[in-house]
Formats: sequence, C-alpha cells, structure tokens
Amino acid sequence: MFFLFSKIKSASKNIWQDKMTAHSNMIVALDIGTSKVVCLVGEINVDGSIDIVGIGSHPSRGLKKGVVVNIESTVSSIQRAVEEAELMAGCKIHSVTVGIAGSHINSLNSHGIVAVRDREVTDYDLERVIDAARAVAIPADQKILHILPQEYEIDNSEGIREPLGMSGVRLEAKVHLVTGSVNAAQNIEKCVRRCGLEVDHLVLEQLASSYSVLTEDEKELGVCMVDIGGGTSDISIFTGGAIRHTAVIPIAGDQVTNDIAMALRTPMQHAEDIKIKYACALAQLAGPDETIMVPGVGDRPSRTLSRQALAEVVEPRYEELFNLVQAELRRSGFEDLVAAGIVLTGGTSKMEGAVELAEEIFHMPVRLASPHGVKGMEDILGNPIYATGMGLLLYAHDDLGNEPAQEIPEVELVEQVSVINKMKTWFQGNF
Repeated sequence: MFFLFSKIKSASKNIWQDKMTAHSNMIVALDIGTSKVVCLVGEINVDGSIDIVGIGSHPSRGLKKGVVVNIESTVSSIQRAVEEAELMAGCKIHSVTVGIAGSHINSLNSHGIVAVRDREVTDYDLERVIDAARAVAIPADQKILHILPQEYEIDNSEGIREPLGMSGVRLEAKVHLVTGSVNAAQNIEKCVRRCGLEVDHLVLEQLASSYSVLTEDEKELGVCMVDIGGGTSDISIFTGGAIRHTAVIPIAGDQVTNDIAMALRTPMQHAEDIKIKYACALAQLAGPDETIMVPGVGDRPSRTLSRQALAEVVEPRYEELFNLVQAELRRSGFEDLVAAGIVLTGGTSKMEGAVELAEEIFHMPVRLASPHGVKGMEDILGNPIYATGMGLLLYAHDDLGNEPAQEIPEVELVEQVSVINKMKTWFQGNF
C-alpha cells in the first residue's frame, strides 16, 4: 500500500509541476473599454514569441468615456470576459496587465541632470537621473503612470539611446511623463481586485496600442497614432523612435451612435447595428440608390432611408473628431515632424470612408492598422478593436524580463497537499 501511495504521490507531484510549468509562462491582458471588456491569454514560447491561447469578450456596462461610473456593472463585465478566456485557455487567471484611458490623462516632457558617480554610467546613475526628471509639480489628485525615457545626453553627446557603460561626467535624461487621476486608477484596480485578480501593470491604452500597430520605421520617422474607441480617441505621437506627446479626446464611437439614434429616431441598440453594418464616414462614397431599413421607436413601424442620408449624419462627427486631432497635433508642436503620417486603429476607425476623410483633413498619408506581433487566431485578432489588448500583452512580455520568476502561490500548494492527504486517508481506510 505504501508503495502504491508513493507512486500516486509522485505522479501527482509531477502533474502539478507540469501544470505550473505550463502556466508560469502565461501572460494576461485586460482591456477595460467603454464599449467592451476584452481578456487575452498569451503563452510565451521558447523563442520569445507569443501564442494566443484564450480570448474572452463581453459588452462593457459600467464605463463612460473610459472612466468607471458603476463598479458593480464593471466587475460583472470583467468577470464574464475573464471566465471566457479561462475556459478557452484551460487555466486559472491570477493577475492581469490592465489598460487605462480617459480625459483625466495628462502628459508632459521633462528632463533631469546628475553627475556620473564613477565616470562610467551605471544602473544607479540611470535611476538617479530618472528620479531627477520625475521631480516635477503635479496636482495632488494626479499620479505618475509612466516615465518613458526619450533620449540621454552625456556631456555634449546628444541622442544616446543606451547610455549604460558609457564614460562621462554629466548625464542628462529627457523623459515623457504620463499622469492620471488617482481616483480613476484606484477604481479600475478595485474592480479588477473584486474579481479575485491582481494588477501587474496599469498601462496607458494608446501606449499599449502603439506596441501592436506601429512599426519601428514609423516611430523613427515620426508618426501620429489615433486609437478611436467607443468612449475616447487616444493620441500618441512618436519621433526619433521615442514617444513625444500623448492626449485624449472625449469624442469617439458612442457619439456617432448617439447622432444616428437622434437623427434617425431609432433606439440606441438599433443605431449601433446600423452604424456597424451600413454607416459611411464620407457621404460621396455612399450610393444614392442604396437603402437601409430603420427600426422605429416603440410600436412605430420601420421605414426606409437612403444610405447617403445616413452618411450625411455620420460624416460631420468624424470631421469634428479629425479636426480636433489635427488641432492637438498642432498644439503639440510635432505637426511638421510626423513624416510617416497618421495611423488609425480601434473599432471606430474601421468605418468605410474614415481613411479617405482623414487624408482630406490632414493632407498627409493615413493608414488603417491592424494589430500584429502575436501569433494565433489571426482571423479574429487581426481586427483593430483588439489593438489595445494585443499591445498590453506585448507590453507585459517586454517587462517580464525585468521581474523575478514567480513562485507557486502558497494557497495552491496547500490545496495540493490537502488532496494528497485525502488520498492517503482513503487508501489507509480501504486497504
């Protein structure tokens, strides 16, 4: 009996170790958007690539313009999305990398200067110069979300990307600081923790999206990325390979849906369906002989409307949005430095005519970008609505190398020992 129990204990231990080995290389992204909550589970391969093994998506009910306005509804949406992803991936999710957005997001460029301690730049010098750069006055209700190095300068040598190990006396760092509302960040973290999950990272959504849709050439040449979601349109500007400016515009897909509902006198749910299936951002692309059926409110009958009339409702809102993006681009001072043009992504950017209208307004190249850099389920995840979720995975993967390997949680080990003890008791009572 003892020999049999030892075999079972050994086999159980091996299964447990195999399970933990398989799951220790999992990373999870949670995109809590205004219109949807997406959970993606990625498995890191030996070669460093990421395979998507689980995906969960559920309509978001508790956010407005990227900010939590109903905790219970948000928690419910997160739970549904996480459960779907767990079911598909076949694993239990414990922690996630979460995106944050909203008009409370602010950014500024700063710089810090320190003396190099031993005439050779070390990690300690880099920490000191970053601390010097972050020493700026920010409102009491704001917290620093990201400190993103742009470039370093050693003595009179500018444009240094990797200063570690270089000789010099004076080290200067130019950084991009991103701040957000303390309360908004705490509410997101509270919703995630109420689902029994821990927050590994809280990441600016347009920064995450840039990981999955922009190429290194575009970042080097200069590019403006616009992630048009349901509640907000998030802007990030890159030049010289580094992020230079971020901003949030509180106009996005929900405003387009609301315009359609008001103009066509149809319920919001039907207005959303009409927007997805038939809307066009440029009226001249819609044929005058194309017609659509518009459901009435209450018991009123449906009626027929031309697709061109629908486009005439949608076009002014997209035009307003692109004009606001252009104004923000001018205000940033980088309008003449984005030689690679504009990159559109996000669910609301998919509408027919959006790229053509943007080219008319910006007078520069515009492309619609789908996320890349992750393998698996390309037919589903190649959609721009997953740009932020895919970017969060890539961000978490990049940051993984800087963290120690995670140990098996004690509670999991206790559960495993408990199972073995129960098996031992059963065998002792039956043999």
